[in-house]
Amino acid sequence: RMRSPNPAAACSDPWEWLLGKSRSAGSSTAYTQSYSDQVEFLSHRDTLLAPPDNGEVTVLQAGRHEFPFTFQLPETLATSFEGKHGSVRYWVKAKLHRPWSTVKKVKKEFTVIEPIDINTPALLAPQAGAKEKLARAWYCNRGQVSVTAKIDRKGYTPGEVIPIFAEIDNCTTRAVVPKAAIIQTQTFIARGTKKQKKSVVTSIVGDSIAAGKREVWHGRALKIPPVGPSILQCRIIQVEYSLKVCVDIPGTSKLLLELPLVIGTIPLHPFGSRTSSVSSQYSVNLDWLSTIPEQPEAPPEYSAVVSSPEAEQSLAPPCRSELGGILEGPFFAYIQEFRFRPPPLYSEIDPNPPSDNIRPRCMTC
Repeated sequence: RMRSPNPAAACSDPWEWLLGKSRSAGSSTAYTQSYSDQVEFLSHRDTLLAPPDNGEVTVLQAGRHEFPFTFQLPETLATSFEGKHGSVRYWVKAKLHRPWSTVKKVKKEFTVIEPIDINTPALLAPQAGAKEKLARAWYCNRGQVSVTAKIDRKGYTPGEVIPIFAEIDNCTTRAVVPKAAIIQTQTFIARGTKKQKKSVVTSIVGDSIAAGKREVWHGRALKIPPVGPSILQCRIIQVEYSLKVCVDIPGTSKLLLELPLVIGTIPLHPFGSRTSSVSSQYSVNLDWLSTIPEQPEAPPEYSAVVSSPEAEQSLAPPCRSELGGILEGPFFAYIQEFRFRPPPLYSEIDPNPPSDNIRPRCMTC
C-alpha cells in the first residue's frame, strides 16, 4: 500500500556552544556541551491506496499510476529557513508497501512563506531614537557626538527603500564618519540557552563630518535587498532585523543607535500612505459607482420647466408697492432672485457672419 505525504518541520539542528573550562593541577581541560531541540509544526498522514477489507492484495498493472492528494497548511507556519545552527524545513514523504519486499520511500522538500502583513498599526508606526557619546582618549575629554534618527514605519518588504532622516552633531576635535546598515540577527534557543549570529544585510556610508560641524540626512535612501522575512513566532528559532545608525569616532568606540525593523511579505497598501494603509483593514463600499449611468441624460427642454409668461414675470423688477418699506433703507439691502434664461442653441454655421466691409481692428489699439 502507498502511504500519504507526511509533511513535518524540523526547526533545529544540533549545535554546540563552549560553556567553560575546568582545570586541574598542572594541566588545563576544556569541554564543550551540546544543546539541541526540535519542534514539529505539522504532521499529516493519509492512505492513498488502501487494501480491501477482505484481506486480499491490491494488484496494480504494469505502467504509471498517479494518486492525487491535498492537505491544508495552517497560516501560523514559520517561513522556511536555513541557518548556521538550525533550520526550518518542510517536506512530503511517500511510502510504498509491497508484500515480501522492502518499503520504497521518496521525500520531496517544499518552501513555506509565512504571510506577514505590514499594513497594521504596529508596523506602520514611525520609529525614532537619539543617542550621544562622550569621546575620550587617555582620560582626555575630546567632546561629544550625538545622533538622532527616524524612519517612517517599522514594517518593510524586500525591494523597498527606507528613507533615513538623521542629524549628527560632531562637537569633538576630530572628524567622524556616519554609517547606516540593516542587521539580521538569528537567535537559536535550546533548553533555556541562546546562541546568536548577526550579519550585515546592506549598508551605506555618509560623508565625513568635520570637527564642530553638523550633518543632516533628509531621507537618505537605503534599499532592502532580497532577504527572508522575519521569523518571530517560532519557539526555538527567531530571525529579526534592525536598522543601525552608527558614527565612527577616532580613538574611541562607535556611537550606535538601533531602530527595530520587521521584514514582511505583504507590501504596503496601493494608496501608499499611512492613513490609507491603516484604513485598508476595513472594507470600502463602492456600490455607489454602479448607480452612475454610462452616458449622461439629455437636459430637459426649457419650455417644459418655465413658461414664457412666468419667465418674464420672474425677470421683471418688483414694483414699489411690493417693496413696501424696504426702499426706506439702503437699496442694496434688497437682493433679487434672478432666473437666467438658458444660452441659445449653437450650430456649426454662424447665423450672423461678419461682413467683409468691416475693417479688422488692431487688438493693440
